[in-house]
Amino acid sequence: MKLKWSLLLALGLLLSVFLVACSGDDGDSAEGTGSDDKKEEEPAKDEENVEQVLNFINGDTIPTMDPSMATDVYGFQFLGATMEGLYRLDENAEPVEGIATEHKVSEDGLTWTFTLREDAVWSNGDPVTAHDFVYAWQRAVDPDTGSEYGPYMMGGVIKNATAVNTGDAPLEDLGVKADGDYTLVVELENPVPYFESLTTFGTFLPLNQKFVEEQGDKFATSTDTLLSNGPFKLTEWESTSSSWNLEKNADYWDAETVKLDKMTYEVVKDPQTGVDLYESGTVDRAGLSSDLVDQYATHEDYVATPESAVFYLKMNQTRNEALANTNVRAAISRAFDKQALVDQILNNGSIVANGLVPANFTPMPGGGEDFREASGDLVTYDVEKAKEYWEKALEELGTDSVELEFLADDSETAKTMNEYLANQLETNLPGLKVTLKQVPFEQRLDLDTNMDYDIQFAGWSPDFLDPYTFLNLWLTDGGNNKMGYSNPDYDALLEETTTELAQDNEARYQNFLEAEKMLFEDAAIAPIYQRARAQLIAPKVKGVFMNPFGPDYEYKWASVGSEE
Repeated sequence: MKLKWSLLLALGLLLSVFLVACSGDDGDSAEGTGSDDKKEEEPAKDEENVEQVLNFINGDTIPTMDPSMATDVYGFQFLGATMEGLYRLDENAEPVEGIATEHKVSEDGLTWTFTLREDAVWSNGDPVTAHDFVYAWQRAVDPDTGSEYGPYMMGGVIKNATAVNTGDAPLEDLGVKADGDYTLVVELENPVPYFESLTTFGTFLPLNQKFVEEQGDKFATSTDTLLSNGPFKLTEWESTSSSWNLEKNADYWDAETVKLDKMTYEVVKDPQTGVDLYESGTVDRAGLSSDLVDQYATHEDYVATPESAVFYLKMNQTRNEALANTNVRAAISRAFDKQALVDQILNNGSIVANGLVPANFTPMPGGGEDFREASGDLVTYDVEKAKEYWEKALEELGTDSVELEFLADDSETAKTMNEYLANQLETNLPGLKVTLKQVPFEQRLDLDTNMDYDIQFAGWSPDFLDPYTFLNLWLTDGGNNKMGYSNPDYDALLEETTTELAQDNEARYQNFLEAEKMLFEDAAIAPIYQRARAQLIAPKVKGVFMNPFGPDYEYKWASVGSEE
């Protein structure tokens, strides 16, 4: 999903106590309460008579709470807290019961039949049924809705999703049907190895059709125009709000498991302000910028957490003639010192990215080496090579200078990053002039959607546990491409992984390796770093864990405990 790079450096969106499940390091996992055998336990003694309220910082406003329209980390985080799909992720990033209690898969892998629980209700008392999933999934690919993620997540996955979205088939042809109120039958275009994990993602959440249609254009723009079927309800929120709350949803089918009564959120963009709020006890967690890491690295509440999010420069090949030149892009991708950036500007455990698929995200089939190790370093910082590419590019363009606009976020931490990169590019590529355009997060998303930028600082957090979640970003005319990149050979390699190779994981991964190499031969993007979080976290925060994909954080099993 689309990321705001500063949200974890500056403030840590919704900060967590525990290490990423997919990192393989569960040193703090004893605090988690997500496994099934813990759900029925009585509250720990240190949780009795303790006010179950946590106070958090958020890096910006929430762009939307409409599951069909959400594309960003903020929207999906709060959708994950307030709603529930067929399954949700536990502390080990494994799908556990949500609205579905079980499912069966046909021998050919194309038909999935889900049995839904009959005790799940919306916050207005209506039952959650299979019809709610049918309506929501149809709405997500309906061309009249204008969803980005519907076609992106369902195209090539749910039968006829692409045909429906392009207007070549009616909504009723989408491969999702209700067999009564509590049986959902899903037909896939091809076998999808990761489909169960996909059902945990925000785009696949159900919607109450009657309620959505009654709200019309006001749907999901305020607390009063939302319904919840998950652990929490969003309160005191409007689309422009700079503060809001999550409150326990008493109507949630598993409400007995939910310990927290309330979480408060305040938008704060300055890291020092966030730390000041933490030090005063106003908030329970705060993200640290690089200078603050130096100050707080020995603090007893300091936590550094590796992640699977990767950040890079997108280079729009359609708006600026220079960026249509491969040598220009190749020069840019090698012209900034990434190691200095992660060591001096980030200073939080983030690591250099020399490819797209992150390290420690997924192993090669058969328990082999990590995908990143198998693929290797595909583009590294190299000033001499950068200048060689640059000189060739200027000659091909018939000019001695190039002007580019650099689009990025506007938080204080982001500004430091942006200025560093712009300076590196101008210093190492003679004749390049970079103009910074720093805007609020939601505005950057709009400019990206409209392809109204030259270079953009962007990031991606995985939507499911497979390299395809990163590599399919750059398919020709893909919903998240938005930079005019196109390579038919690249498209063909990825298409094979979803069709004839769908049930041959070893062959799929070979295609992924080849496709990633091709992406950087084309200098499509310029990778920068793989993110880590540096945070101060109050010891009383218990049972919060991080997801390797989808919503960053899971609060269903969270609680406030003793700080001892």
